[in-house]
Amino acid sequence: MSSDPWGRVDETGTVYVRTADGEQVVGSWQAGSPEEALAYFERKYDGIVVEIGLLERRVKTTDLSAKDATTAIGHLRQQVDEHHAVGDLDALRERLDALVATVDSRREERKVQKAKQTDEAKHAKEALVTEAEELAQSEQWRSAGERLRALVDTWKGLPRLDRKSDDELWHRFSHARSAFSKRRKAHFASLDAQREEARKAKEKLVTEAESLSGSTDWVTTAARYRDLMTEWKAAGRAQRESEDELWNRFRGAQDVFFAARSEVFAERDAEQGENLKLKEELAVEAEKLVPVKDLKAARAAFRAINERWEAIGHVPRDARPKVEGRMHTVERALQESEESEWRRTNPEARARAAGLTGQLQGAVDKLRSQIDAARASGNNARADKLAKELEGRQALLDQALKGLEEFGG
Repeated sequence: MSSDPWGRVDETGTVYVRTADGEQVVGSWQAGSPEEALAYFERKYDGIVVEIGLLERRVKTTDLSAKDATTAIGHLRQQVDEHHAVGDLDALRERLDALVATVDSRREERKVQKAKQTDEAKHAKEALVTEAEELAQSEQWRSAGERLRALVDTWKGLPRLDRKSDDELWHRFSHARSAFSKRRKAHFASLDAQREEARKAKEKLVTEAESLSGSTDWVTTAARYRDLMTEWKAAGRAQRESEDELWNRFRGAQDVFFAARSEVFAERDAEQGENLKLKEELAVEAEKLVPVKDLKAARAAFRAINERWEAIGHVPRDARPKVEGRMHTVERALQESEESEWRRTNPEARARAAGLTGQLQGAVDKLRSQIDAARASGNNARADKLAKELEGRQALLDQALKGLEEFGG
């Protein structure tokens, strides 16, 4: 018979293993010595030890599922319970029990973690749904559309919830996206309709602009082109291709008209510039008539100058007030000279001036006498009042005397 601390072989070749519950039969060995029998079953024990060690590492260091770990533990426990190995089987059972506790603990941790992840995923999906429903009302079509697409990608990356919760949230999420898509589609359909109306309106404007491009009614046509431009801006934008093509035609028609007008105006400006030089020369000639010495000769000369003036034609608008003002100044000087001459040679006017002067002189003399009398009687207040009245009458008399002098006496 042969034995070691954990097992023995009896004389019949039966192999036993020692456990806390007593000896258990391991098996029968007939092929060799008892030592070989023990060594064989000890190697089987070592094999179980290795497998348990590997399973312990997998449980601790990998994401081995609790189900797979439990299956592996059961397989190893069966090997230990069948007593087909020689060694400290009770120690192996303790290790397997500890491993079961570890797996159970991991299972609970994962259950808690999964519940936490599910709760986080639920809150995340609810937040996505809330944002999607807000975006569904947006009119920022491009940015909102891009954001909704990003939300879909985010949704796909989140864990699934229980079917009922997941389906309800997805239904709201999908409904929000559909609502946004319908609003965007309706908006762009309306925009397309508006752009088509704008295209039709601008077609008419272009047609009129092209019909006016050959006009030589410069003022009226230029004003109409300004109105057409106002109508163009008010019509809104057509589709890009149509807008560019219509604008090029519209602008081209204007360019034709305004280029022709500019050419004509340039010729007219050159002609009016020459006219201005001629009229400035006439203004200098007219200004030599002032001061007036011979009224009759001066008026005859001015009429001759004015006839030449009228024959010259237009001058540039901005220069007209100045050059015409010079001629008006000479004309006023002639008129004033004529009026002065008329007053000087008019007998009736001279008689009226002489009569007025005599009346004023009499009034002045009377006031002076009254002032002297008032002061002599000591009535200074009356004298002062009469003195103020005398100042006014004296001023009128001086003016009348000056006028009488213009009549030669």
